[in-house]
Amino acid sequence: MMKFLIKYETNSSDYKNTTLNLSSSVTHNGSVCGSDTEAALLAVQFGEGHSWSINFTKTNETYQGDFITFTYNTNDTAVFPDAKRKGPITIVVKDTMRPVQLNNIFVCHNTDLFEAENVTQIFWNVTVQAFVKNGTISKKESRCRADTPTSAPTVPPTIANVTTASTTTLSPAPTAAPKPVENPDTGNYSLKSGNKTCLLATVGLQLNVSQDKPLLININPKTTSADGVCGNTTAVLKLNDGNSTLIGFTFVVKNASGSVQKFYLKEVNVTLLNRLNGSVISSADNNNFSKWDAFLGSSYMCRKEQTLQINEDLQIHTFNLWIQPFLVKANKFSTAQECLLDDDGILIPIVVGAALAGLIAIIVVAYIIGRRKSYAGYQTL
Repeated sequence: MMKFLIKYETNSSDYKNTTLNLSSSVTHNGSVCGSDTEAALLAVQFGEGHSWSINFTKTNETYQGDFITFTYNTNDTAVFPDAKRKGPITIVVKDTMRPVQLNNIFVCHNTDLFEAENVTQIFWNVTVQAFVKNGTISKKESRCRADTPTSAPTVPPTIANVTTASTTTLSPAPTAAPKPVENPDTGNYSLKSGNKTCLLATVGLQLNVSQDKPLLININPKTTSADGVCGNTTAVLKLNDGNSTLIGFTFVVKNASGSVQKFYLKEVNVTLLNRLNGSVISSADNNNFSKWDAFLGSSYMCRKEQTLQINEDLQIHTFNLWIQPFLVKANKFSTAQECLLDDDGILIPIVVGAALAGLIAIIVVAYIIGRRKSYAGYQTL
């Protein structure tokens, strides 16, 4: 199963999100089984000029996916109404499939995602075997990481599966308070342009979703990969947690023609997916931010918790943030400009000023009371 989330430009120069699903009729013209000297190719065509393909290479013991090529046709007005750019658009991404033993079938029921060039490719319920021997599909399976079985399935309690030890009527047990969600782990992310690091980010991320009921989701940096684009005036960091969350941060340079240049966070978009079937649970975008600004060539740091309000139903909380989207040198952060929340030194002049103001007030009140007591006026004889 596969589907595609695509962001495209309209004739009015704004952007729309659309979903492209496989049609009922899918062909596989051009597919090749491959051999010891030729790569295998799975190529499918569907809908109004859309196509998708993946090629497989093998060694003496294993095979694996190499590149995925996806072409979507914006002439399909049912999917891309009012598209500014017309015709087929092709993107190529590197497959992240691990090597699979020859004569094993690869199975992955959970969701897998690839994001590149305004396209998110979503796959689930995948079963594939390349370089099949003697036309016989193997019974041996190689599972993806997300399909690793747990020790035992969780059985929800029901009247039928609860055993009562006694017929004595017991008072209801007190309801336990919900366990608070801990702060997320801090992840380290980077992007490269050629062989040079062009973006550095250290941050802990927590989503606050409140569509149906409040839900806090910590982004696990151990399963999150970074992708994106580095530019002279625009940089995009895209984080994919490997299961169900896509987060994009867009940074721009303001006063690009002036002598003093600063960068700032301009846009954040978040997509939440159902990890079982790849359907979109929530998608939100806010392109009116003006946060995390610092001088070009430096970095921005804020250890304290900050909140990014994406829309009324979605917030992102950041912890231990350190970001540099431009002019990274020697794979290291440059001097950091700290946020006001971190600047404890600013409290000292505030406290001193408050103390002085209080002292002045006490002196004035004491002076007025002293004058009243010392003034006797005319006394009765």
